[in-house]
Amino acid sequence: MLERRVVLLLLIVASTGTFARDRQPESLTIQSGDATLHAMLWRPDGRGPFPAVLIDHGSGRTREQLARLGPYEQQADTVCRVFARHGYVCLFMFRRGVGPSSDVGKNAIDLMDDAFARGGQEANTLQLQLLEHRELDDTAAALVALRARPDVDSTRVSLVGHSFGGSLTLLLSEREPEIRAIVLFSTAGYSWDRSPELRVRLLAALPHITAPVFLMHAANDYSINPRKALDERLAQLGKAHRLKICPPIGITPDEGHDLPLRPAIWQSDVFAFLREHGRR
Repeated sequence: MLERRVVLLLLIVASTGTFARDRQPESLTIQSGDATLHAMLWRPDGRGPFPAVLIDHGSGRTREQLARLGPYEQQADTVCRVFARHGYVCLFMFRRGVGPSSDVGKNAIDLMDDAFARGGQEANTLQLQLLEHRELDDTAAALVALRARPDVDSTRVSLVGHSFGGSLTLLLSEREPEIRAIVLFSTAGYSWDRSPELRVRLLAALPHITAPVFLMHAANDYSINPRKALDERLAQLGKAHRLKICPPIGITPDEGHDLPLRPAIWQSDVFAFLREHGRR
């Protein structure tokens, strides 16, 4: 009996891979049109091919937010190491104006802040334009690069999005029927109540999404309305999905919105969901 258990353990390790805690990520470049963007990739030890996830970060951070909340590189390291430990290749691409890609134009948040200064409604219109064009093109390029890797099982790729990146993930999933599963952290938590255009567009995407969706929000996110509306619409459509409301994180909406930085809160639920839908 003991020998059988050892053999089973070896088979599990061979199929899922292991991950050294001190392992450093690979630095990659991804071409999106005429833009050369930078990415970081974490992978399990072993040959693969492994299931994989593409992480879509938020809209970027202003100088004040960088000082207060830290850079997206910190989020990448925190989140992607968890996925690699669970046997996933994890790609975190820094879209234009963010982190290592900060020299490739302005990031989305700075562009939207500029538009807001010119007139509030203009920022909402620009947000949707970015989501449907520039930012969507960039994340689609990252998905192509991830699927093409020899250590990735291209039939078992899932998407993970946070905040603005959650909205982006929904729009990418709308046109990518082969995606296996979708995990959304704090989707549109800040923008939902401020942008009727965004609400209409995200709800319109849901009928075309084939992958199961896991919605996660902290109770003290900026707004509880996106999780309610998306959950209700997915239920009406009969789509496979799950909603998880986590306890408040810290005391501010900023802290609640940054749910991905607290893997102890979400990892057991997320990987149970991915085992069911993303690894089969």
